Amino acid sequence: MAPSDAERRTPAQHVTELKELVIGYARQETVDPLKNLGRYLGFGVGGALLVGFGSVLLLLSLLRGLQAVDTFERDTGALSLVPYAATLVVALVIIGLAAMGITRGGRKGQDR
Repeated sequence: MAPSDAERRTPAQHVTELKELVIGYARQETVDPLKNLGRYLGFGVGGALLVGFGSVLLLLSLLRGLQAVDTFERDTGALSLVPYAATLVVALVIIGLAAMGITRGGRKGQDR
């Protein structure tokens, strides 16, 4: 059944409706995901900062604990550097494990 004269739309109405549809679609597919991405990145950056700060505190506590050991405290010579070297080695191991985790992260679900 053909639409009556009252139901027919003018070309301007079609253009306006098309414009509204395109704007709504663009907003749905770009602006909303970017808002969600911003929230996701915010939590990620915040978590990374907290993990980094906690790691620094743990390494400092390891250093102070090793410095408190009597064996290293008696000598003021070369043994006084052992706590610093041990803490550096632990920090490098943690950094290496993190780097391995980052490089393997892209291959989830694949055979390794």
